Amino acid sequence: MMYELLRHAADTWGMLFLGLVFLLALWFALRPSARARHEDASQIPFRDEDPRDD
Repeated sequence: MMYELLRHAADTWGMLFLGLVFLLALWFALRPSARARHEDASQIPFRDEDPRDD
């Protein structure tokens, strides 16, 4: 009986909770005010490179 109760809770409330966490993470990553931060983070690998003369 306890297993079935826990499984039912995980099937319904667990899925709703994880869906909400996913939507919040998606919103946090794609919000317009975070654009500058993402652009800055995308340039981290190139900051210490020496410019090459071709």
